[in-house]
Amino acid sequence: MGLFSFLKEKIKGKNKSVKEKYVVGLTKSRATFSDRLKALSRRYERINEGYFQELEDILIEADIGVKLVDDIIVATKTESAYQGITDPTAINEMLVDKMFIGYAQSGQDVHTEITFKEGRPTIILIVGVNGVGKTTTIAKLAHRYQKQHKKVLLVSGDTFRAGAQEQLGIWAKRLGADIVSGRPGEDPAAVTYKGMEAATAGHYDLVIVDTAGRLQTKANLMAELSKVRRTIARFYTDAPDEVFLIIDATTGQNGVFQASAFAEATGLTGVIITKMDGTSKGGIILAIRDQIGVPVRFIGLGETLDDLDEFDLESYLYGLCLGED
Repeated sequence: MGLFSFLKEKIKGKNKSVKEKYVVGLTKSRATFSDRLKALSRRYERINEGYFQELEDILIEADIGVKLVDDIIVATKTESAYQGITDPTAINEMLVDKMFIGYAQSGQDVHTEITFKEGRPTIILIVGVNGVGKTTTIAKLAHRYQKQHKKVLLVSGDTFRAGAQEQLGIWAKRLGADIVSGRPGEDPAAVTYKGMEAATAGHYDLVIVDTAGRLQTKANLMAELSKVRRTIARFYTDAPDEVFLIIDATTGQNGVFQASAFAEATGLTGVIITKMDGTSKGGIILAIRDQIGVPVRFIGLGETLDDLDEFDLESYLYGLCLGED
């Protein structure tokens, strides 16, 4: 059984609400990817160079990334020639297999959920440029683990963007979560220090530290984030435990460039993709994984507090390539 058929079978055993989230959330992306693949298959009775050129265009326009697209096309050509496959429909099925393997074999091990520390708070550092949905995503993360009966503390280290601390404070009040904030323009590391003091005294399970969303030079970014990390390490030598980069899916390749810059500036353990339901270029997940080697850990497929899910590769490929087929 090929992966294409395997996904159809395995998705039946997935949680129905999760499956529906991916199917609905990836509607726009599926329209510009899966639907175009089907239309391409109808135009060609047999594969040829013209077919593969159009296929390459579809993959690139889905923001899968030029390097990965080239790898997929070469592997698909080689395998189809070896197996004597000439049917475009069969090639479409082969693509799902190549995308799955390409993601699973890139970089770090694929895992999603947070592993909580014993005897001390688990510390998550949140990074990302302004406007990608950092504040809302922090609220969704806090809500997710509050539902698991974790005591959560928010640390509002983005002291430079006007209104950032106020916005996070509003979310904290709505969630009933504790928060440590600073003065406008205060050193983010100083706010982080106060947050770590509160975390130690308050016996929290999870501490989420926001950082300034300014992407200036890589040197400035690295210096600022390194200072925050050193502050956390003064309290817990092996922390932060997770460094999550927030990326707005609608930014396309700009999101990949952001991921590259932040990966160089600080050790990322994962990416959280927001606004996935608002983009028609859902291949950005594959591009980030291939080019940065960092897994997508969570995915935002809607606007409510519960619309932040663990990233599931099978559900993602199903929603992107198959939908309700």
